[in-house]
Amino acid sequence: MAVVLQIQDAFKRYGEQELLDGASCALPDDQKVGLIGRNGAGKSTFCRVLLGDEELDAGEVVRSKKLRLGYLRQHDPFEEGETVLGFLQRDSGQPEWRCGEIAWQFQLPDPMLDQPVRSLSGGWQTRVKLAALLLHDPNLLILDEPTNFLDLRTQMLLEEFLQGFRGGCLIVSHDRAFLKRTCDHTLEISRGKMTMFPGDVDAYLENLAERREHDLRVNAATLTKRKQLEKFINKNRANANTASQARSKSKQLERLELIEVQGEEASVAFSFPVVDPRQGVALRTEQLSIGYPANEVATKIQLEIDHGSRTGIVGDNGQGKTTFLRTICESLQPLEGSMKWGYGCQVGVYAQHVYTTLPENQSVDDYLHYQAAAGTTIQQVKDVAGSLLFTGDLVEKKIKVLSGGERARLVLAGLLLQKHNVLILDEPGNHLDVESVEALADALCRYQGTVIFTSHDRHFMRRVATAVIEVRDGRVVSYPASYDDYVYRTRKELEAGLRAEHTTRGTPDSVATTGARKLGGREERELQKKHKAVERKIAKLDDEKKAINAQLLQVTEAKEAQQLHEKLAGLTSEVEQLEEEWLEIFNELEGV
Repeated sequence: MAVVLQIQDAFKRYGEQELLDGASCALPDDQKVGLIGRNGAGKSTFCRVLLGDEELDAGEVVRSKKLRLGYLRQHDPFEEGETVLGFLQRDSGQPEWRCGEIAWQFQLPDPMLDQPVRSLSGGWQTRVKLAALLLHDPNLLILDEPTNFLDLRTQMLLEEFLQGFRGGCLIVSHDRAFLKRTCDHTLEISRGKMTMFPGDVDAYLENLAERREHDLRVNAATLTKRKQLEKFINKNRANANTASQARSKSKQLERLELIEVQGEEASVAFSFPVVDPRQGVALRTEQLSIGYPANEVATKIQLEIDHGSRTGIVGDNGQGKTTFLRTICESLQPLEGSMKWGYGCQVGVYAQHVYTTLPENQSVDDYLHYQAAAGTTIQQVKDVAGSLLFTGDLVEKKIKVLSGGERARLVLAGLLLQKHNVLILDEPGNHLDVESVEALADALCRYQGTVIFTSHDRHFMRRVATAVIEVRDGRVVSYPASYDDYVYRTRKELEAGLRAEHTTRGTPDSVATTGARKLGGREERELQKKHKAVERKIAKLDDEKKAINAQLLQVTEAKEAQQLHEKLAGLTSEVEQLEEEWLEIFNELEGV
């Protein structure tokens, strides 16, 4: 292990905010480090200091002579009309064969190498940037929020790349699942200090919670002891016989100090409106076609979304997730067919880029009062503002001076002040820190209304989603298995694609003969019939599981509860086996 970059006794201030207050840390060339901290704690500033884009007020950045620093650029580094291969060669100075070899690792197909980079979607452009990064052979990478707006497939490719990367990494991300799969150390920045923990983000947060609980217990004991000493001193200091004891106790009292509790910072607290639970269908579509006059995105959509469900919309970037959400929000007209909300549905929307269109000259307070439902009191507005950390002078700030994270919290605060029983959320976790994303997930799990949302954050999706809808290849369909099964299938498809492309690269003649076995008509019909039968079994068992869970809420006897838990475990195991069978049949039908 060789330390290639370190920061020593660093100080950095913005106005009254102390971002770095004597902070120090060292980054070796063989550790994958996840950098976490609250929004505004100084994570991006710290990265810019390491990159040399900002100067410290005091302190030192020490760069080893062996340092080969690479970082994922957020800006557009491409020249007009430049092809993918042209950019990779120009940026790296590497020969064509080497550029093609690295491009394969990010599943950039051969025909795409000759396309102009700027004609590609944002996700594909990110893959091109990652390929360029690897061609420079860095031994330390700095990645600031690399997963923002990346679809699941591209995130997985990035994970594969980072897991196989032999150098060190510093990764800033709010995505716990991504950090857990890529980082073996966690660096926290809090109150100007930096703390390195030898473990992944889950282990770190668990350890932090344990230390916090321990410190709180110690502080409680200290406060009790303090009260006892104060009581003794007040009672005995005026008595000549016990005055010396009182003085001794006073010295003990002076030595008693409270521990500064780890992680005791202001936390976001989401609390969505209380709504009456409802049953039945919240949204129904009939032969719905979505898209634009010149671009039909998906057709013949037949869906039902139940009241009280939390439905995650999944699919690769560019497949039409946002188009589908815009259509059901009625901000985009259907091309054909119909959709209908259930009686009494009051729909609230959080759009992916809504925080960029806020009224710049309104204050936080003015915006929240404008958004609040009729009858909302001033105190209720203040309570919601405070729960999302808009307190003191921050309430009077103009929106134009707020950061991206503050704007995202402001829009969510506006939703909390309204009386919606249906929420449509497009990437609600972007620009929120790890703790805020966790708080949002907790609040949505408590919410009794209906939630339809999309997110690239796997931990968030896994926590929140009770149902899954997939947008893929011109179809929008209910996915019959869990989100974990969807992730599993996507990973298997990705691995199969990498293996297939690897075996054919460099041998063009074999490409035409490589591919999935073509099913005969009768065989395909039999598989589809079996597929439907498995789906029906899964649905039936899911209903049984729901019934048992409902019984568990009523049971008072331990023996009966134990029997129900055992039955539930058996059903869960059976469902898992059926879901694996469903995936195998699905992959055969899809030619995977």
